[in-house]
Amino acid sequence: MRNLEFKEQLHEYSHWREQLIQAIEMYREWRNRYKFSDPQSTDTLLNILQGLYSDRITLAFVAEFSRGKTELINSLFFAETGVRLLPSSPGRTTMSPTELFWDEAGGSYIRLLNIESRLEDISLMDYKHNPERWTQINLDCDSPTQMQEAFRELIAVKRVTKDMADKLGLWNEREAAEQGIINPEFVEVPCWRHAMISFPHPLLKEGLCILDTPGLNALGTEPELTLSMLPSAQAIVFVLAADTGVTKSDMEMWKSHVCGSRGQRRQGLAVVMNKIDSMWDDLAGDTGYDAAIEKQIETCATILSLNKDLIFPVSAKQALLAKVKGDDALLERSRLKRLENYLSEDILDQRREILKGVVEKEIGFLVSESIKLMSGKIANADKQLQEFKQVDFQNQEMTGKLMAETRDRQNAYMVNIENFQASRKVFAVQAKMLIDSFSKDKIDEVIKATRLEMRKSLTTYGMKQSMRKLFDELRDLLQDSVDITEETRRLIKAIHKKFQDEYGFKEIEPQLFSIKQYQFELEQIFDEGEAFRTSAKTTMTEQSVVIDRLYSTLIAKARNILQQAHKDAATWSNSVLTPLMHQIKDHKKQIESRLVMLRKINESKGSVGESIAQLEAELAPLISQRQELVEIIKAMHMEIKDE
Repeated sequence: MRNLEFKEQLHEYSHWREQLIQAIEMYREWRNRYKFSDPQSTDTLLNILQGLYSDRITLAFVAEFSRGKTELINSLFFAETGVRLLPSSPGRTTMSPTELFWDEAGGSYIRLLNIESRLEDISLMDYKHNPERWTQINLDCDSPTQMQEAFRELIAVKRVTKDMADKLGLWNEREAAEQGIINPEFVEVPCWRHAMISFPHPLLKEGLCILDTPGLNALGTEPELTLSMLPSAQAIVFVLAADTGVTKSDMEMWKSHVCGSRGQRRQGLAVVMNKIDSMWDDLAGDTGYDAAIEKQIETCATILSLNKDLIFPVSAKQALLAKVKGDDALLERSRLKRLENYLSEDILDQRREILKGVVEKEIGFLVSESIKLMSGKIANADKQLQEFKQVDFQNQEMTGKLMAETRDRQNAYMVNIENFQASRKVFAVQAKMLIDSFSKDKIDEVIKATRLEMRKSLTTYGMKQSMRKLFDELRDLLQDSVDITEETRRLIKAIHKKFQDEYGFKEIEPQLFSIKQYQFELEQIFDEGEAFRTSAKTTMTEQSVVIDRLYSTLIAKARNILQQAHKDAATWSNSVLTPLMHQIKDHKKQIESRLVMLRKINESKGSVGESIAQLEAELAPLISQRQELVEIIKAMHMEIKDE
């Protein structure tokens, strides 16, 4: 498969996403036009739209040094430049984690974060929001040579004292001793901690983002990479060398940093066995060559406990040369086609399904609520129309009786509205207790106390105990919310059931708040942190800078989870009664309209036909509104739930 075909697949995905955005925009406009909108639902829709607009397909490439990872990226995505765009040569190449994407607002550039930033207690994410902290090199996209020269900065190194390297988390006594380096005065380290590259390559403009990670050392000393950036990637491409197979450091990287970020299902994972050209044997010929590759695939699959279909033998060097020269036979020999097929079809299909799931989770309830409310409106209007058609309005006694019944319903309605307002006040108190249980002040108070303890601790064991204490206290915060949540849920159900039983409102199952998701996520990041901390690389390193940064990453993630719980609880409490409020308004309008018509009929027998015509005229636009909504739901690729 040529790069152009990959581009077409990505373009088709981008077009699908644009159509989804358009459909959600139409739904938001529909809610506004027909008076269904409220601040909470509007915020929910705007948030999902913002997420879709900023959506990127992130492919993370992970490998130890000298596996040909950067050459693979060049052959997959940048061959049409006619040069080896990203620096790729024998030995160590990319020295810092590098992100490639297109920033339309910022233009073409390389931003480089100096290695000394490791000494500051600031996350990579915070640095990204602060461009002035980066060194920027502007790119001339009309000159591949200038870009190629600028990219060489990615491999820049410098010499620092051993003490400084130790503070930066880049000195390991044991590893150095194994290499025969004993107590050196100076140590060579990368100049840059992180690199961000923006340029208008067609694939990047379509939303592709590439994360290039430079070996086990970087992953072992930058917890944000392993615990945040890799898990958020749509796919991880793990690169091995075909001639060496799975080495000890490959296995450590696989177990500690790749598998954990993919979960049990290993979704969005590919293993590339690169440099198959090195296995060519003139004496063995094609048959022996193919057999050797197949044997190496089977061995790797067994060691990694992975399906053979997810292992892709490739020669990135041959593929790049073939694309630059337009040599179809060499491209076929490189075996890149199968990997490109997997990335362009399977990964994009997975991402499509994930986005559909996110949209369903975030706004599915709103859509279901809308269709049920519309169906209820239509059913009520039609019921009243049929009733008016069947009543003998010539009988004044019958008309008077209907008016009396309607006034009784109006009086009962007013009484129950008072009860509803009382219930609403009780709910508001209960909801505030729920929201306050996740308050930022409570969370930050717990975190601040733990950080002080960690700062005082001189041992990794002490730090670990402090972190365990933090998570225990955060668990307790969530547990305190369980009883409040259950009480709030019971109250909401009771309010809904009252109006369904007494007024025959269409049943709309209230959306119930749950804290299980946040409890699960909190436990998961604690487990991830423990796995990272006990990995061989981290255990050998044990510098306080690395451990401290690990816990800073975990604390940031824990805070984000609980702040999301706080935000979600507030949004839920403000919107959970909205469907019922819509039904109450419609019920009031229906009673008032019925009284007006009955009065007219009672005063003038000739207005019966006029009233029936008016009811028919009111029913038609409701049916039209519902049909419009049905078409929008179909455009969002969602199931129409109207029980």
